[in-house]
Amino acid sequence: MALKIIDHGSKEYQQMIDLRNDILRKPLGLSFNKEELDREKEDILIGAFDDEKILACCLLTKMDSITCKLRQMAVQNSQQGKGIGATMMNFAENVARDRGFRIMAMHARKTAAGFYEKLGYKVASDEFEEVTIPHYVMQKELI
Repeated sequence: MALKIIDHGSKEYQQMIDLRNDILRKPLGLSFNKEELDREKEDILIGAFDDEKILACCLLTKMDSITCKLRQMAVQNSQQGKGIGATMMNFAENVARDRGFRIMAMHARKTAAGFYEKLGYKVASDEFEEVTIPHYVMQKELI
């Protein structure tokens, strides 16, 4: 498995959009719009690949000088439970640290909160609804 930063607009980026759409959006009856995707030009786009096929992805969005927000974490359904998500998170944290960020925050789906807690993230909010489902703000200091 190869982990890498993806260029916006590349072939890998299109695979990333398709994966996020299949895993995160379609089940909720949602889709992406051009404005959303255009805003990702400033984000750090990360993918895990087996040869040329995307297995997992996430984005890092700068919030301020020390905080980045993990967004759109998705793992192929057939690959879940194999450690790919944890490996992606470790890589994303290292990339964030290398770029000077000291805190990683996210809006985590309630169903995924246990996964993030195992990786050292703490719930930092009351439960709230986003994209029709329960979420928590979670964060971790990148030491």
